Amino acid sequence: MLQALIFDFDGLILDTETPDFIVLSEQYRRFGTELLTERWVYGLGTIGGYDPYGELEALIGASLDRDMLHREHRERFLALCEQQPLRPGVQDVISAARARGIRLAVASSASREWVEGWLERHAIRAYFDCVRTRSDGLRVKPAPDLFLSAATCLGAAPESCVVLEDSPNGIRAAAAAGMRCVAVPVALLDTLPLPPHLLRLRSLADVPADALLDWLAGERRDM
Repeated sequence: MLQALIFDFDGLILDTETPDFIVLSEQYRRFGTELLTERWVYGLGTIGGYDPYGELEALIGASLDRDMLHREHRERFLALCEQQPLRPGVQDVISAARARGIRLAVASSASREWVEGWLERHAIRAYFDCVRTRSDGLRVKPAPDLFLSAATCLGAAPESCVVLEDSPNGIRAAAAAGMRCVAVPVALLDTLPLPPHLLRLRSLADVPADALLDWLAGERRDM
């Protein structure tokens, strides 16, 4: 049974992750070193999972003006995020799910201000019955709290929910919540292994939205 879809936000609805990697990589190269994707990924979908400037200091053997680096990062990061469209297929899946009466939520380790702001900017906030973020006082991913709270808000049992996620931490959180998970990582993660998941797509546009929903609902065997 498929009663609800729970969307991650960063990297799933809007690719804010590639801009983060771009800016950090630029900063690392300025100090003569490289940011490793396999290290950076630990920070995705959670809070405190990776300290890029601490690692940079260790690599170059010197202290840095972290406040300056954070300010520089924020300005360039936001400018790049503002250029990002919704990830491919997101609007199609939302529209197809709503047409079927499937309830929708967003569950993110980011702040409510961040998530709601971008949902409103891209005119999709009204499609979601519920938004859960770290601002609600919940433990962030890979803890299951955000997903479980979203399911409660939607009035859906965990086993009837499917999570759409891009990050390893988010996929682990879905499993901890007892929910099936479709992994849709950004291109930067194409070569990296992910925790166990139901299906891996490069984008939600890989398959027609109705075909995906039919498969998740058990109405078709092939995908």
